[in-house]
Amino acid sequence: MGDKANAHTGAAGRVRVADRPAARRNVVLVGHSGSGKTTLVEALALASGAVNRAGRVEDGGCLSDYDEIEHRQQRSVQLSLVPVEWGGIKINLLDTPGYADFVGELRAGLRAADAALFVVSAADGVDGTTSMLWQECAAVGMPRALVITHLEATRSDFQEMTAMCQREFGGEDPDAVLPLYLPLYGTPGPDGHAPVTGLTGLLSQRVFDYSGGERTERDPGPGELPAIEEARNRLIEGIIAESEDETLMERYLGGAECDVRTLVTDLEKAVARGVFHPVLAAAPAAEGAKHGLGTLEILELITGGFPTPQERGIPAVTSPDGAPRPALSCDPAGPLAAEVVKTSSDPYVGRISLVRVFSGTVRPDEAVHVSGHGLADRGHEDHDVDERVGALSTPFGKQQNWLGHAIAGDLACVAKLTRAETGDTLSDPSAPLLMEPWAMPDPLLPVAIEAHTKADEDKLSQGLARLVAEDPTMRLEHNRHTGQLVLWCLGEAHMDVALERLRTRYGVRVDKVPHRVALRETFAEPATGRGRHVKQSGGHGQYAICEITVEPLPNGSGIEFVDKVVGGAVPRQFIPSVEKGARAQAAKGVAAGYPLEDIRITLLDGKSHSVDSSDAAFQTAGALALRECAAEARIHLLEPVVEMRVRVADAYVGQVMSDLSGRRGRVVGTEQTAEGSTLVRADVPETEVGRYAVDLRSLSQGTGRFSRTYVRHEPMPEQLAEKIRQENRNSA
Repeated sequence: MGDKANAHTGAAGRVRVADRPAARRNVVLVGHSGSGKTTLVEALALASGAVNRAGRVEDGGCLSDYDEIEHRQQRSVQLSLVPVEWGGIKINLLDTPGYADFVGELRAGLRAADAALFVVSAADGVDGTTSMLWQECAAVGMPRALVITHLEATRSDFQEMTAMCQREFGGEDPDAVLPLYLPLYGTPGPDGHAPVTGLTGLLSQRVFDYSGGERTERDPGPGELPAIEEARNRLIEGIIAESEDETLMERYLGGAECDVRTLVTDLEKAVARGVFHPVLAAAPAAEGAKHGLGTLEILELITGGFPTPQERGIPAVTSPDGAPRPALSCDPAGPLAAEVVKTSSDPYVGRISLVRVFSGTVRPDEAVHVSGHGLADRGHEDHDVDERVGALSTPFGKQQNWLGHAIAGDLACVAKLTRAETGDTLSDPSAPLLMEPWAMPDPLLPVAIEAHTKADEDKLSQGLARLVAEDPTMRLEHNRHTGQLVLWCLGEAHMDVALERLRTRYGVRVDKVPHRVALRETFAEPATGRGRHVKQSGGHGQYAICEITVEPLPNGSGIEFVDKVVGGAVPRQFIPSVEKGARAQAAKGVAAGYPLEDIRITLLDGKSHSVDSSDAAFQTAGALALRECAAEARIHLLEPVVEMRVRVADAYVGQVMSDLSGRRGRVVGTEQTAEGSTLVRADVPETEVGRYAVDLRSLSQGTGRFSRTYVRHEPMPEQLAEKIRQENRNSA
């Protein structure tokens, strides 16, 4: 770190990297949209010598957010890999989207990484989504550090933001979240805001000055040391509290001076174990400058404090049929176990898979086994096939730098894996493996689509298959009840990007249409009807008469058919015909065109003709009898009801319950799930929750989560039912 006597300087990004896992660091950047993650990645690439100026690779191409959609929307929408080198270490920086709709890309980045940099804007503070992701990382023991950005903003305050981070992320131990440096301020401008020109190392008590465009080091001035004394003492105590050397605290309390090198070593061990979370500051380099403020300190923290791939555990593996397999280690010579963390398509190369190699070594043109991921319910088929690896490369902006192989602990792009999708496992064909999948959020925003033209319809199936292969957070459904093609997304932004990719990448235009809910019909009261189908027009005629009664049954009973004909009024061979006709009419509906259910149809009587009666005639009579019953009775329109399980911070419970009640929901219970969090359970009509994924996010400041499960159909209020009937009559 910066307190290590400035061990790494100059064009360290060009140092040759050793071909071993210990020379790798995989770091994911986490933070809300606009916090400065992409800018920080570009600043780190510039400081390491990987680019010649901020955001530009050496041939002039863009480094990050180079996708056309990202340019248009001015935000990251996908996981990006930017590899840099520093001090003989290859650092794979994984830049993730900060918007909640793309949390699937973020979770993929967490899976591929061994440590996380949480980027917090001094102008915006900490949002609820970032806090939830911090808890997710804490649950798996992932090492974390914080970087405070946007210190140039008016009224930004490093100390205030550090205190906020301690409250949000420190939990019961705020001294586990402490700064390693304090900002050094220059002369205030006309607005009274003083720019940050450097950093003061709390352990080394050295000043790192960035005012000249490159980091220079000097001794602090006479008035600068007292300002850091309190923060320095607190940092030392925090490091000692996490030290594995139990005698260090005794010596410190006894008045002994702690050696800086010992403190730095203990600090790095505590960071790697995920029990201490340093806070740093960063700012992009000025025009023409080589180093952005804090960039070298961050690179030194990553290489010195974050764990190597060998120090992090590997996800559990089984055989594809579920049989247990021995645990793996991060060994290039071990059994191959790699995972596809991202899938994309290139118009020239085809499908490209970003792969994290956990064990073994991947080489071009070798056979691998592709094992599926168990997301068949989302339109992602399970895989259990062999494929051949194409070219290997590492991305850098739009460039692809070719690789001879990818070892355990590294990330690489693999070309021409035509069957592999995000979440799939690559292993040796002679000993196939399946890695334990990571948690994927459920897509809960339905978007019904139709092909724009006949030409689009011909390409729609293939385009959608390729689209969902790239994104496991998306679900494709052909609803058998409504006949609609529905794309389930995480939110409106997720939907917009998906449809835009479908148009620009796969040449398929679609139109959004109103999403229909699977309504039903049922009888509200018993009724009797007579079906008469008699036609005599010369030649063979048609003759069938039947009398039936219909009565309602409890919810979920389906349709029962009872034969009570006596005396052979309806010949035995035609009784199934009556049932078939009545059931066919029930499937079409009798009032608003929705399937009829939960009724008992009883055949009481009828008439036949020895010559003109037929199967077709009695089918028609059965349908007519059911329609006559419906004309005499009240028909309920049934709507599906779902159980909503909404998990939300306690501060928003009242608003959530009020909102659910406004959706005609019935709250059936609440329970405390964790400190400061409540689970609200409610039964709500499905027609009222189509956009709930969007509305809950707004209602809870992005902190709410929910799931929904179908429970039953219930009668819809008559005024709403009549409105739907009228709409159907108008569109007929």
